Amino acid sequence: MADFETLVLDITDGLATIRLNRPERLNALSDALKSELLAAIRQIAKPGSGARALLITGEGRAFCSGADLAEGGISADRDMGANLIATYHPILLELAALEMPVISAVNGVAAGAGMSIAISADIVIAARSAYFLQAFVNIGLVPDAGSTFLLPRLVGTARARAMMMLGERLPADKALDWGLVYDVVDDDKLMETAMALAQRLANGPTLALSGIRKLIADSHDNSYSEQLTLEAMEQRKAGRSADCIEGVMAFLEKRDARFKGA
Repeated sequence: MADFETLVLDITDGLATIRLNRPERLNALSDALKSELLAAIRQIAKPGSGARALLITGEGRAFCSGADLAEGGISADRDMGANLIATYHPILLELAALEMPVISAVNGVAAGAGMSIAISADIVIAARSAYFLQAFVNIGLVPDAGSTFLLPRLVGTARARAMMMLGERLPADKALDWGLVYDVVDDDKLMETAMALAQRLANGPTLALSGIRKLIADSHDNSYSEQLTLEAMEQRKAGRSADCIEGVMAFLEKRDARFKGA
């Protein structure tokens, strides 16, 4: 397993855990962290990695405060769009393409692109003190890193527009009310809760869980007829898996299924 300087990667019992590890900068996304995050995701995606679920969190007081604004300087000639295409988009696209469930455990602030990474997960667990922030407008920028795609689909257009235009904090409890997160727990229970959920998914039928990710992602663009067809295609694959056979046998034998991810 590769060594990293700005994050910690662990793969144990089928669960990959990425901890963003720049606590002194609230895990701001430096060029080095972005490069290592992409490398870690690619390592997890390899067939021989042993990973069947991914948990992402941040070290210290924050999940991720967004782009590291101290890096790169300020210039009217700076092409921030090119930087997005080169360094952010590969992370987000490869995270979305992972064939396993992704969980984020949000401690402290998740702002800007850090919020995008957090809400890219299939299941988001937040500490009670956590908050979400579309910070872009506060420094004269438009939302990026997938925010304008993800956020309206999660909380609705009106709320997404207000978050983006007002640039105000969204506390964890309100994020739960809005449907942005799955659950909010006391700060000292965050990692225990998130790890238990992530391990449950890592022990689950990986092919079926990957199929669920794909079906939900594609449903936004498909017609009803197209979605029915896609369901049939994914069910064909899942139905032929060893995990499906095990699941049915366990149901008939009234025992817990022992899924292997195959």
